[in-house]
Amino acid sequence: MSTSSPAIDPTVLATVVVALDGPSGSGKSSTARGVASRLGLRYLDTGAQFRAITWWMLQHEVDVHDAAAVAARADEAVLASGTDPQAPTITVDGTDVATAIRQADVTGAVSPVSAVPEVRARLLADQRALIGEGGIVVEGRDIGSVVAPDAQVKVYLTADPAARAVRRAAEEGGSDVEATRASLLSRDTIDSGRATAPLTMPDGAVHIDTTDFTLDEVIDQVVALVGAVEAPA
Repeated sequence: MSTSSPAIDPTVLATVVVALDGPSGSGKSSTARGVASRLGLRYLDTGAQFRAITWWMLQHEVDVHDAAAVAARADEAVLASGTDPQAPTITVDGTDVATAIRQADVTGAVSPVSAVPEVRARLLADQRALIGEGGIVVEGRDIGSVVAPDAQVKVYLTADPAARAVRRAAEEGGSDVEATRASLLSRDTIDSGRATAPLTMPDGAVHIDTTDFTLDEVIDQVVALVGAVEAPA
């Protein structure tokens, strides 16, 4: 796989922001990393940041279901997100938490923590600082609608719930598919119904149902959207 695309104007690649939104298991992470790698762009997984804050709350014995308690400590953790799509990193207070944030305790607690407005405001500032002048692919649940509403490319990925469950179960090392499907649908309900920055398809986003496409085919579609972006004046 190439790390650049001669067909795309370099000034576009230097400034483009690709916003990839969608529910868990829709293929956001694989697609975002694939697009960033192919085009030589930076990559940001905002979901990992929410998981990192959640991990910190659990480590400090904060009741994640007490929104006021979470809000009071939302600014304490020191997060650092690496943006290399080939080897993305995430640390909290200098500790590598890339594996820890994928454990069941964090997965079960991330939705209530993510719904706290103070957590979202703190991470929004971090995310916009990392995006900077562009040249980045950003994945999450409110990128095109809240974090980067002016992104030149907005994509909303979905997939059949059964396909999403199979993918996520495989990522988690062979978890029970039906239990995973139920968990994903529950997370969808929480994320779509929260008052602050709910999961929704952003205005102007291109909807791609990934169910029947291979990963490379999805990446191709997003790269084509980047190729259609006009160079800045």
